[in-house]
Amino acid sequence: MFVLAHLSDPHLGPLPKARLLELAGKRATGFLHWRRTRRLIHRGDVLARIVADVKAQAPDHLAVTGDLVNISLAGEYPPARAWLESLGSSRHVTLVPGNHDAYVRSAAAHPQLHWGDYMRGDEAGGFPFLRRRGPLALIGLSSAVPTAPLLSTGRLGAAQIACLAELLDRCRDEGLFRVVMVHHPPASRAARYFKRLVDGAALRAALASHGAELVIHGHNHVHSLVYCAGPQRRIPVLGVPSASQAPRATHCAGYHLYRIEGRPGAWRCEAVARGLAPGGDAISEIKRITLMTGD
Repeated sequence: MFVLAHLSDPHLGPLPKARLLELAGKRATGFLHWRRTRRLIHRGDVLARIVADVKAQAPDHLAVTGDLVNISLAGEYPPARAWLESLGSSRHVTLVPGNHDAYVRSAAAHPQLHWGDYMRGDEAGGFPFLRRRGPLALIGLSSAVPTAPLLSTGRLGAAQIACLAELLDRCRDEGLFRVVMVHHPPASRAARYFKRLVDGAALRAALASHGAELVIHGHNHVHSLVYCAGPQRRIPVLGVPSASQAPRATHCAGYHLYRIEGRPGAWRCEAVARGLAPGGDAISEIKRITLMTGD
């Protein structure tokens, strides 16, 4: 059995001191949002407890689906690098960036500069990348693009989706369990129009034609499970909460474990959601779902 842990959206704080010029444009609204609400929602002590629980489960690999930082200040990236290293080496941790990691155009290259070895494939750099770990093919996509104020949309682009299709076919032929990692979910409700993956329909079409065993994402800060079409069977798409979310009535920090075994055509996969219960302090199992039975 191979166990993959998945956490996302730590939104590491506190924000470093910034020069007034750095807070121009979109960063100004993001800074105010952080000061008023987000610094109270995303707590380092909560994140530390989640990470400790992840390590106690001794997963074989850890997937992180972005939003390590908040408003892409230059001073946010080195502490985020140190946090990644506290999780494990780049051999044992795989990262894809989120929209907050490329919040403004001037910072678009920072994730690759500071965290590149965590976002690099076994054979080459760039997105999408492929990492083979045990029976898994981890395929990393980047939906992180700078956007205008009040937008948190993502975009993959036609070239990245075309390369994804090729990787999905190659890994299917190798008999690997294909896990697609992306920050934005492939589909969003109408109410999240300004937070959607702009070319989500193209991503879903690629998955429908070429298949995958599992898609994992962050961005929405909630436990979620939906299915999208695949060539033979539906593909489970799972989202996780923010790993630093302070306990609230409906949203609490958490993460997922995926227990995977079997062989092509007969994979077995169980998803275990762990985290804080609303209003609680203890981390425990919240839900266990069988995604594939091996039939």
